[in-house]
Amino acid sequence: MTEPSGETPPEAAAPPADTQGATSASPGASDTPGPAHDEGTAGPDAGEEATAGAESAEDAESAESAEDAESAESAESAESAEDAESAEDAEDAEDAEDASEGDGGTTAAAPAPGDGTTAETPASGEGTAAELSDAQAELAAQRELRARIEQRKAERAAPVEAGGKLSGTAADLLAAVRAVESGAQPVAPPRPEVPAPSRPMPAAAPEATVRPPAPAAPVVTEETTSSVRQVLARGGAPEALAGQVAAVLGEGAARALDDDPWQLLAVPGVRPEQADGFARALLGSACGPGDERRAVALTAWLLEQAALKGHTALEIGSVRDALARLSVPEPEKAVEHAVSEAAVLVFQEEDPEDTGDTGDTEEDEDAGQAEAPVAEERPQLPVLLGLERYALAEESLADGLARLIRTVEAADWEGPELVRAAGTHGLVLHTGGEAARAEPAALAEAARERGLRVALAAHTDRDGAVPVAALLSGAAGPGRDEEGLLALDLLVVLDAPQLDVETAALLVEALPDGCRLVLGGDPLVLGAAGPGRVFADLLAARVAPAIASRTPDPGPIGELVSGIGIGELNQVEAPGKEVVIVPVRDAGEAVHRTVQLVADSIPRALGLPADSTQVITVGHGGAAGTRALNAALKQRLNPGPGRFGGYDPGDRVAHSPAPGRTVPGTVVSADAEGLHLDCAGERVVVPKERVEGALRHGWALTAHQAAGARWPAAVVVLPGDAAAGLSRAWVYTAFGRAERHLSVVHGVDQALPRAVAEGLTPERTTRLRPLIEALLHEEEA
Repeated sequence: MTEPSGETPPEAAAPPADTQGATSASPGASDTPGPAHDEGTAGPDAGEEATAGAESAEDAESAESAEDAESAESAESAESAEDAESAEDAEDAEDAEDASEGDGGTTAAAPAPGDGTTAETPASGEGTAAELSDAQAELAAQRELRARIEQRKAERAAPVEAGGKLSGTAADLLAAVRAVESGAQPVAPPRPEVPAPSRPMPAAAPEATVRPPAPAAPVVTEETTSSVRQVLARGGAPEALAGQVAAVLGEGAARALDDDPWQLLAVPGVRPEQADGFARALLGSACGPGDERRAVALTAWLLEQAALKGHTALEIGSVRDALARLSVPEPEKAVEHAVSEAAVLVFQEEDPEDTGDTGDTEEDEDAGQAEAPVAEERPQLPVLLGLERYALAEESLADGLARLIRTVEAADWEGPELVRAAGTHGLVLHTGGEAARAEPAALAEAARERGLRVALAAHTDRDGAVPVAALLSGAAGPGRDEEGLLALDLLVVLDAPQLDVETAALLVEALPDGCRLVLGGDPLVLGAAGPGRVFADLLAARVAPAIASRTPDPGPIGELVSGIGIGELNQVEAPGKEVVIVPVRDAGEAVHRTVQLVADSIPRALGLPADSTQVITVGHGGAAGTRALNAALKQRLNPGPGRFGGYDPGDRVAHSPAPGRTVPGTVVSADAEGLHLDCAGERVVVPKERVEGALRHGWALTAHQAAGARWPAAVVVLPGDAAAGLSRAWVYTAFGRAERHLSVVHGVDQALPRAVAEGLTPERTTRLRPLIEALLHEEEA
């Protein structure tokens, strides 16, 4: 690939653009100066003007996959907020999407944890807990909590109640937090033996697929919605929120909102300042920043915002700091009250290396003191706060993985290293790039030849794999046995980094004892759209064999992407125009050149039709975000009035059938049922009421939406205002979506090589690693 000369390429001189005339070079080699832009930033801070009607964070694609929606207006505004999907239930809002798209999962709204404050330990809870020391109370409380979670898991058929008050456990948890912060060291009592699992292996797959019953959708009556609308009107909030409020808070929504106006924060997109204004209108002088109801709602809201960025928990100090910035007068007491109300849970995982009982006798201790210096004190694990839904998911996932590891019957399988490891272990991890996907696929085929029941699953339906969502729903894949477990002996999952903790927990819970699980993927790509970092946590825990592929990604694109993975943006030789750099001065030119590339240059130079090219950009908002790009591409490629909710037959769309999953499709027609799509040959009907929330135009996607899929050609758009949203993982993921051709519309100047060299993605705060380590340590002990 040649070094750019800095001259304007032929495409810039006169349309139509031509790929052969564009500058071919390393993306970081362009000497076109990066322009300063006035357009809205598409990076982490985009869409932050909530009271001005800009988009705000909802449950994102998790924070990034599915789609965003316009945020609710402030409580004083009369404008309505649009329905939006949450990261686990629908789509992301622009600021959360852009934040995550920009850095692959930025740190949560709360800052780095503070030092915490030392507090006196209150009297303990009930029964024998009152006789325990502070340190013992911590461990006892943790075990009580886990027992409660196990009980809740056993009652999963019934709806999980949230917000019910804790009993003595809450007091023990609070006492434990104070004990930890005051410097007390926990002393672990003897660990109970881990009972052997008793679930039998399924004898054979059923002849027909047994599909689990679909969860019943909450029924919201018109009476409830009408009552909520009246409360919203009294508080000056948009009445259009009534449906969302009723769906979130249930049949008693109007009364709940009247009693506690800050419950409005449970609606995706509502900001604290909007809820405060609503509360002032309803409560008048009785409303203040120190209101306990406000403290509880804000604590839960902070953890929900953290979940949008991939965290399943936050350190307690960071939550207190964030509450202080939200004008909560006593953050420590606010956190304690939120825990006592069961709005959040508190955790401190046990260090598996510190059992509290070394087994040494008094004589041994005396001898040890004479022979060796005192061992250096290990750092204390942090105290975390989390929401119950993610606590349940991580506990369940850790239990399920430990069960698979314990119950497998080792067998000698001949073949490559991955095959041999899968024969002897219940859990195997496989890492590698796009070309390495063939290795776990070959393992699955070899296992079938051995007569095993095998399924190959992935984030999307490429490479002959079944989408994970379809496998779980029963729409595809093997049947289920009488216990509702998948009739499998081996499950191979590609794109494992895209598994969020809740999806992974459901998947592992559905596997029978003795089933082998192989998780494969590229650890350098952007993480899951939803909360958690399952694949990274398991690699870090070292609880299973990790087989690293030695198969490199081929061609100039593979060479470029491999360099990015180690922090180097190298020039590559691209004699066949595999990589092309298109310098631009501003966002408007970026949109113009992108349309030229998709509609004219790539089809003419490479013979690839426009529908074989995917445009990828940093976020949904901004002058060169997905909205602006999709509007321009539709006008050029499929102009029309948008008769069906803004769509016309022939439009490319991004359908979000499940949280964190984007399925490309094309609009076929529309009728009374809804919008009819063709998604990779499968006919899908999106009901009219779901069109706005589950669809967006799909000529341009974000990198999180594109993760797990590939196209013959990709155009990555980097306008100047996207610089703040770039990271190494983002560039690695976006560039790696191209199979044959990659065009980079480059307007960020040196921000691109800087992001590749220095733009590391902040780690997500999760609990899976210490949980799985502790479980397996118990077994070894």
